[in-house]
Amino acid sequence: MQTASKNICERMSHSQELSEFKRGTVIGCHLCNKSIHEISLLLNIPQSTVSGIITK
Repeated sequence: MQTASKNICERMSHSQELSEFKRGTVIGCHLCNKSIHEISLLLNIPQSTVSGIITK
C-alpha cells in the first residue's frame, strides 16, 4: 500500500515533464522578449521550469 505523499510526488514529477512542442513554445516566447513571468502565465507552467528550459 502506497502512502498519499508518495502518490503526490509521483504525480508531480510526471506533470512537470514537458513535451518538445511546449519546450519549443517556451523558447519561442523567450526569443520574442517575453519575461519568464509572462511565459509562465501564458503556458500555465512554473517559473522555475521556464527558467530551467531557457538556461539549457
